[in-house]
Amino acid sequence: EAGTTRRASLHLVAGAPDLARFDRGGLEVFDATPEEFARRLRSENHTLKRALTDPRLLSGIGNAYSDEILHRARLASRIADPEVARLFEATREVLAEWTERIRRETGDGFPEEVSAFRDGMAVHGRYGKPCPDCGAPVQRIRYAANETNYCAACQTGGRLYADRGLSRLLKG
Repeated sequence: EAGTTRRASLHLVAGAPDLARFDRGGLEVFDATPEEFARRLRSENHTLKRALTDPRLLSGIGNAYSDEILHRARLASRIADPEVARLFEATREVLAEWTERIRRETGDGFPEEVSAFRDGMAVHGRYGKPCPDCGAPVQRIRYAANETNYCAACQTGGRLYADRGLSRLLKG
């Protein structure tokens, strides 16, 4: 109905059997070997960002953390064999750091405000701001309801990626 607000429905999850209903089959990164991680990345023809955020491939990595992982690994869209180990380590480091940070912030409680934009992130949600590592402006690509934030200097050798939405607008 027009003018109504959509609200996320809450699901009561009680125990492992209920939780299993939400399992999309993604590999748990902290339980994986570098070889298992590499196999999952290569199992679909995706960009790195898409592979990291596909819950059928890897579990628990959303849009924000994928930006942070790729920045930490100094990678962008595709990966060569020698870089897989670096991406694997960056993935584990970023997820562990942010999990610990959120646990410290919330204590024994549950996070009241859930946001993908957090102080202390290197690139996610920091479009136009300086990269904390090199000072170059953080870049952004928008697509559908998501965006990718990256540092061209740190991740792409200075090459800017085309924002397809903006490119279509300019062509029109």
